[in-house]
Amino acid sequence: MLNGIPSILSPELLKVMMEMGHGDTIVIADGNFPGASMAQRLVRLDGHGACEILDAMLKLMPLDKYVAEPVKLMEVVPGDTVETPIWDEYVKIVEAHQPGTKIGHVERFAFYELAKKAYCVIQTGESALYANVLLQKGVVVE
Repeated sequence: MLNGIPSILSPELLKVMMEMGHGDTIVIADGNFPGASMAQRLVRLDGHGACEILDAMLKLMPLDKYVAEPVKLMEVVPGDTVETPIWDEYVKIVEAHQPGTKIGHVERFAFYELAKKAYCVIQTGESALYANVLLQKGVVVE
């Protein structure tokens, strides 16, 4: 444990976040996401929700200011009637840490392709559907 580091961020995840460079991406995946079969690197945070992980990560990691949408959500499949209230929570968390950041939406299978190329996938225990979010790391300027 360290002062100022959210305890939900495991040593493994902190290492991954430190290794990432400008433009690298990381996925926070819900419990249904096929993380083990897609990830180049997989960090398991079972039992934790995506919102608490997103909030903790954005306390430490800047988002890329040089791309239009450094945050991307997996779109709901057309015809699926699932509600996505977690998206509203994501917007609040992103806005609280990095105001004005644009959030995009990506078709399900296109999101999977981005996840395969991501530096890391974090497999959570999040039970909300379509709760997958991709973050693109920015430049640390401090």
